[in-house]
Amino acid sequence: MATTLKDVAKEAGLAVETVSRVLNNRGYISEKTRKKVYDSMEKLGYRPNMVARTLSKGRSDAIAVIVPNMMHPYFSQMLGEIERFAAERQFQVYVSSSSGDAQKEKSVLELCENSLVAGVLIFSNQVKPETLKKFDLPIITIERFIEGGTGCVLCDNYKGGQLAAEELINKGCRNLVMLGSVRLRKMPADIREDGFMDVCRKKGVNARVLNSNFEEFKEMEYHESILKTLTEFPETDGIFCSSDLIAAQALQVAAKLGRRVPEDLKIIGFDDTAISRLTTPQITTIHQPMSEMAKLAFDMIIDTIEHREVQERNVLDVKLVARGTT
Repeated sequence: MATTLKDVAKEAGLAVETVSRVLNNRGYISEKTRKKVYDSMEKLGYRPNMVARTLSKGRSDAIAVIVPNMMHPYFSQMLGEIERFAAERQFQVYVSSSSGDAQKEKSVLELCENSLVAGVLIFSNQVKPETLKKFDLPIITIERFIEGGTGCVLCDNYKGGQLAAEELINKGCRNLVMLGSVRLRKMPADIREDGFMDVCRKKGVNARVLNSNFEEFKEMEYHESILKTLTEFPETDGIFCSSDLIAAQALQVAAKLGRRVPEDLKIIGFDDTAISRLTTPQITTIHQPMSEMAKLAFDMIIDTIEHREVQERNVLDVKLVARGTT
C-alpha cells in the first residue's frame, strides 16, 4: 500500500494540514517542524505527486532564470546566489541562456507559462515590453527595467560611475577612458557612464567613453579593442571598465605593452566578482550587492504569488572596493 500524507503526519506527530503547508510552502513553518516532515518522508519513502500538486496550486515550486550568457562571471555568480535562496524555500531553479536572442527569450517565456513555473527572473534588454505584458506570471528583471514586467532589481549604477571616476582622479589620473557596455538599447548599466562623465566634467579631467560591441560581449573577448584603445590614446593613465572581466583583460594588455599597474596605468572594474581577486595585482572594483539583489528578486516572486504588494523599481547601494590596480 502506498504511503499517504496522513501516514507522514502520524509519523511526524503533526496535523495533516501542517504537513501540507510544509510541502506547499504556505505560511510560516519553523525549521524544526520542516525537518520533522522531511525526516518522516525519508523514513517512510514518501514521494509527493508533483504533477498533482502543481495542478492543484496552479503553479509549481520552481522558478526560471533567463540569462544572456551563463559563462560570464557576473551571471554565473548571480545564478549561484539565486539557487541558494531558492533552495532555502525548497524551490527548483531552471536556467536558460538566451544568447541575447529576443525570439528565444519569448519562446522560453512561453514554455515557462505553459509549465506553470512560479515566476521568471530575466537578465535581458532584448525582450520588448509588449512581449512581457502577454504573460500571466511574475516576471522580475535584474539590472534592466522593462515596462510590462512585475518589477525590477537594480544597483545604483550612477553612483558606481561616480565612485570610479573619483577614485581614479584622487589617485592622480588626468586622462581617463571608460570601456563601456554594449549599446544595443538603453540600459541601467549605461547610467554608469553618466556618473563617470559627470564627475570628470566637474573636475575638469579629460575623459572619453568607448563602447564595446555585441560580439565582444558574446565571446567575452576584449583584448583587441583594449589594445587599440591604449595604442590610439597612449596618454591614458586611468581606465574604468564596465565589468571585472574587461578589467582583467585590460590588466593583461597593459602587461603586454609594458605599462605598469598601478604606477603607469590605473584600472577599475565593476561587479566585484571572484575574478577581481584572482589577478595580480587584484582589481579595484565597484561592488554590486549580488547576494542582496538575488534575494530581493526571489522574494519579489514569492510576494507576487502570495498577493503582497511589490515595489516596481528597487535600487540597491554600491561601494568602492580598493585593491591593487589603483
